[in-house]
Amino acid sequence: MHIPKKILFITGSINQTSQMHQIAQQLPEYDCWFSQIFADSPLVNWVIEHTSWADRTVLAGQFRRNSETYCIEHGLQMDYKAQKNRYDLVVYCSDLIIPDRMLQTKTLWVQEGMVDECTAISKWVKKLHLPPYLAIGTSLNGTSDICDVYCAASEGYKGYFSKMGTQAHKIMVTGMPNFDNCEKFVDNTLDMKNYVLVTTSDIRECYRPDDRIGFIKRCVEIANGRQLVFKLHPNEIFERAIAEIKENTPEGTFIYTNGNVNHMIANCDELITQYSTLVYVGIALGKKVYSYFDVEELNRLAPIQNGGTSAQNIARVCRDFLEFNGKKEEFTKQYQYTATPIVKPSLCEIA
Repeated sequence: MHIPKKILFITGSINQTSQMHQIAQQLPEYDCWFSQIFADSPLVNWVIEHTSWADRTVLAGQFRRNSETYCIEHGLQMDYKAQKNRYDLVVYCSDLIIPDRMLQTKTLWVQEGMVDECTAISKWVKKLHLPPYLAIGTSLNGTSDICDVYCAASEGYKGYFSKMGTQAHKIMVTGMPNFDNCEKFVDNTLDMKNYVLVTTSDIRECYRPDDRIGFIKRCVEIANGRQLVFKLHPNEIFERAIAEIKENTPEGTFIYTNGNVNHMIANCDELITQYSTLVYVGIALGKKVYSYFDVEELNRLAPIQNGGTSAQNIARVCRDFLEFNGKKEEFTKQYQYTATPIVKPSLCEIA
């Protein structure tokens, strides 16, 4: 009797969780399980269980609740903290926290969005070889070189992760699910059009400084009398953010806490962001964009648009790695990665 190999997908935010689900759907021959990101560190687990400090991170709070609700609604097998099975491959969305016991098996990292700005704290954490999560935020995600294989959104990001410490031969440019086919967002039913859209970030909720009032006033300047629309980050404290926007914007400014933000971006004239991967949707759709990051650099880093084949690309790497019989450390030194061809429908198929 053939027993399928087991894969554990580590989840975090809804974006990360949905990306992992897409990859798993491309691997039906394997026994796929899901777990919210976790730590074996007694200190980290004490913080999760006895304080609220981790509730604004993917380790706990609404992130874990939303992710596990998603898994239940989609009928996915769950194994929090990898307690039920032994796995042949673990697919990570973050390499900031990886328990030592999980490194005994094959590991693969998937880029899920942009990474935070590399700060002085990030550089000291890296220099002193401290746990990367101490940098606070995602600035060191993808740079630890701890996983066996890395799947990046673009050649630009491959160069960035390599420069920051992950060996280049480990990094495959597969594209990034959820941000690899932005053209599809243009076909939507939103009535709103011709406005300046602002997508905020959860900077303060992640315990970093943010001049929110100054940012809002800058948004008003950019809009210059045009309709202004704010879409808040789901991890923000809504009451505070809404009050600040109402106090510092013209009457008639729209504020949304939910809704399809990709469709909102597709219908806007200009997009203003802080530290948000959503800026890449705007870039892909040819919008004028604003960001706390250098826009020229963002254009270089922007995820490849491959018609939505990134999940297939990553699944192919997972499959090839699973079936590789040599030492796991040797896989990327020998592997010849090829991307899934982009197949567009013919005219007769469209008709």
